Amino acid sequence: MVLMLKLVLYLVSGIAGILLLAFLFTQWQSRQIAARYPNAGTLTDVGGFRLNSVHVPRPENADLPALLFIHGASGNLRDPMAAFGKPLAGRAEMLFVDRPGHGYSERGDDATLTPDGQADAIARLLDARGLGKVIVIGHSFGGATTAAFALRHPERVLGLVFLSPATHPWPGGVDWYYDLANTPYLGRLFCNTIALPAGLSRVASGRRNGFPSQPRAIRLSRKCRHTHGPEARQFSAANARDVANLLTYVRRTQPRYREIIAPTVIISGDSDEIVYEELHSLGLNRDIRGSELVWVRGLGHKPDYVATDLAVAAIEKVAGMTRDLRKLADDVERRIAAR
Repeated sequence: MVLMLKLVLYLVSGIAGILLLAFLFTQWQSRQIAARYPNAGTLTDVGGFRLNSVHVPRPENADLPALLFIHGASGNLRDPMAAFGKPLAGRAEMLFVDRPGHGYSERGDDATLTPDGQADAIARLLDARGLGKVIVIGHSFGGATTAAFALRHPERVLGLVFLSPATHPWPGGVDWYYDLANTPYLGRLFCNTIALPAGLSRVASGRRNGFPSQPRAIRLSRKCRHTHGPEARQFSAANARDVANLLTYVRRTQPRYREIIAPTVIISGDSDEIVYEELHSLGLNRDIRGSELVWVRGLGHKPDYVATDLAVAAIEKVAGMTRDLRKLADDVERRIAAR
């Protein structure tokens, strides 16, 4: 009995020691990440809390309407900025936003736990930043927020571009660590100890899932790693609650997608290992009347990086320009096959 008690004490002490080391590592690494990626945006009050965003003013010779970019889960505004900042420079007014609780944005109240509350906060940000009607570009989880924006603020939407969106119910729920991080008390302990080391260990596999058919696309992988450097730090209670609540939200909201009437393009591929493209992208194309689905063979979860030219053409098309997206998609497929 005494021996058993000693073993239990040793085990508890060992676990406590590991958690302490993980906590210290998390605090140190968080400071390192914050120093490496200082805030490039501006914090704006949107009604009791602040959203962070980077605003690119309308250039003199702009040929596109204002563009609003909404990033996915575990991400931040650096992601779409790296993909679209240079290709669209000089062509449009642009707003890149950290969703509530991500990047340098504050979380706000419980309304921002779901895409509709996030869409409302972003609409208030547009008001504060002086933007009117916009084309909205949403990636992954940002696709759900983009659809919510179109439903709740249709008068502000000129067009929609969905990139590998997460918008529809799917089987199996979410990974265990999202549920764990979303658990009261225990989730806080997890987020302040194990989450960041675990998140760092998953960054490489996340890049592979984003580029499944392009193992030699080293430059793209490095670019993605640079913009997602802070994402392990973003594996927080806010991000976990977003993802954990998404399934219930899309089950409730998906039937309303038929109300969306804005010009819409959806870009997706058959090699997405992050979301079920056959449920989300095909479902969105079915639900939004008149939408165009551009299907790219070999494309993973990151069309914004792998098929930036196609995504830009999709923006141009919903803005009213004539673009053959199928032909551009064929070009992307040939590039992927060559790699």
